[in-house]
Amino acid sequence: MERTLILLKPDAVQRRLAGSLIQRFEQKGLKIAGLKLVQASRALAEKHYEVHRARPFFESLIQFLTGGPTIAIALEGPSAVAVARNLMGPTDGTKAPPGTIRGDHAISIQNNLVHGSDSVENANIELAIWFQPSELASYQSVDHSWVIG
Repeated sequence: MERTLILLKPDAVQRRLAGSLIQRFEQKGLKIAGLKLVQASRALAEKHYEVHRARPFFESLIQFLTGGPTIAIALEGPSAVAVARNLMGPTDGTKAPPGTIRGDHAISIQNNLVHGSDSVENANIELAIWFQPSELASYQSVDHSWVIG
């Protein structure tokens, strides 16, 4: 089983899309291992976006992520990283196909509603930034054999 980090960014929270977006991940078969509402500090946002520090859009990323509450979600399931990224669609909402989260709800590259880890390695790093080990649950869902096989 893999785990991945999903952030429902401030635009998703402000637009009151959180419940329907979480539902899409759950309906696909991923299970919630951690969930919390966070008002990201500048330090947390900078740590999360460290890989973009040298890029010209770094400051706008920080301002955006700290501009409102974010919902941090740890999801678990087979190929969780790839499954979640396929559900989200490409980063640029104008290029995301209908049926994906961004294709259905986003029309910009920055205000694209969600962040999802891009690899298992980065998922582990990002989960450690947003969650303490004690905040993550491990359990077998009752429908496991129906969803996973």
